[in-house]
Amino acid sequence: MTDSVSDAFSSAEAKFYQMNPRARWFVLASICITLFIVPLSMSGVNMALPAIADALHADAVWLSWIPTATLWGSIVLLLPAGRVADTVGRKPIFLLGLLGFSLASLLVLFVDSVAVLLLVRVLQGLFSSLVFATAMAIVATVFSDNNRGSALGFTATSVYLGLTCGPLIGGWLTEHIGWQSVFWGPVLLALVAIVLAVIYIRNDVQSGKASQPLDWRGSVLFVALSTLLLLGLSGLPNLYNVLMLIAGVVLIFVFVRYENRCEFPLVRFSLLATNRVMSRSLMASFMMYAAHYPVLFLLSLYLQYLQGLSPSEAGQLILLQALIMAVLAPISGRLSDRYEPRLIATVGCLFFAAGFAVLVFLTSDSALNHVILSLSLLGVGFGLFSTPNNNAALGSVPKERLSIASALLNLSRTSGNMFSMAIIMLLMSHFLESDQIRPERYPDLLLVVKLGFASACLYSVLAAWFSYSRGKVTR
Repeated sequence: MTDSVSDAFSSAEAKFYQMNPRARWFVLASICITLFIVPLSMSGVNMALPAIADALHADAVWLSWIPTATLWGSIVLLLPAGRVADTVGRKPIFLLGLLGFSLASLLVLFVDSVAVLLLVRVLQGLFSSLVFATAMAIVATVFSDNNRGSALGFTATSVYLGLTCGPLIGGWLTEHIGWQSVFWGPVLLALVAIVLAVIYIRNDVQSGKASQPLDWRGSVLFVALSTLLLLGLSGLPNLYNVLMLIAGVVLIFVFVRYENRCEFPLVRFSLLATNRVMSRSLMASFMMYAAHYPVLFLLSLYLQYLQGLSPSEAGQLILLQALIMAVLAPISGRLSDRYEPRLIATVGCLFFAAGFAVLVFLTSDSALNHVILSLSLLGVGFGLFSTPNNNAALGSVPKERLSIASALLNLSRTSGNMFSMAIIMLLMSHFLESDQIRPERYPDLLLVVKLGFASACLYSVLAAWFSYSRGKVTR
């Protein structure tokens, strides 16, 4: 692992954590609580989808936009937020994101249509991008001199517990309180994270360093290409969507060319290309999250519609994956401090692919043991992959670029999520069209589920190749 991040904070911040070693763990607690409730709020909605469809009269296509709208919001501000955080400090950006996410979640109390609900989801995504652009960078900096892998392991555990406990908690809340409580319920816990962050996180802006301007043109280009790619993929093969997809791809090249020539870019892709560890880690992350994100959406529909489980029963079953990930993530993080991260992460990718290979053979009357086996493999796979991959990536950049590196890692995650959900939306639109999901359409729903898991298996195999080919991490 490179020692460039071992410089930690400026002397004042470093002295604070040296004199108050417990403060590090309060910082970690604040970050972990936040990284638990934000994914929980997002993934818990998957268990509420049938209830939302009934309450707001949403068809299959509108239903698929509910998880996707948040993805769009969480992508478009990631790079600008990471860039601003490297300039003004990570603490204010993190707090703004956490407070804004909480307030946006409370807006669900005023929702009376699918369109308004989608607006709430977009706002949640926009503010969550501020959190994800800074959270890992704060932890990597606070623990830069020791225990970084273990600390990142706890943050990974928090994210995946949130993602997979979301269905359990969301299912229970939907069944006993109502689907709106999935949004406002976690806000109470967010208050604890806000208090801890205000007290214990030290703003790590470098005094005396000239502030660099935000790349507004690059930011606008990034928002435009993200929007065009999502809308283009989700509506294929419609001619307008094909044109939007082509325009989005063209803007990718324009964006990369502009960033490489800009004086103060969001990210210098020419330098990123020379950092093999970082670039391959980002591609592995993109593929793994592309595989992972549709799992909750597809299994929620499969278990509730085809297997007849209640929201809470489906959530309890899916919790198995989170428990395995929660156990393995800190262990794999500790191992990645001692051994080559790419080997641990690559084995995780292969386990993940095996889990999807099992899911491809689901039928409408498959035994639940079939699902349990696949969830076990998925839990082992992601538990082995996530922390070593993040540790390798963050260890390959200097301390003053940790926020943008953290933002890039989260961009790979959210763009992978958005890419795979666009494919799922395309499948839903093609096979289920604009119908509500009724018993006569269950065979079409099963086909969408199987095709979704088959594509996820392919993504996992590609992730294994990127993970292994990154090469050794310099220690």
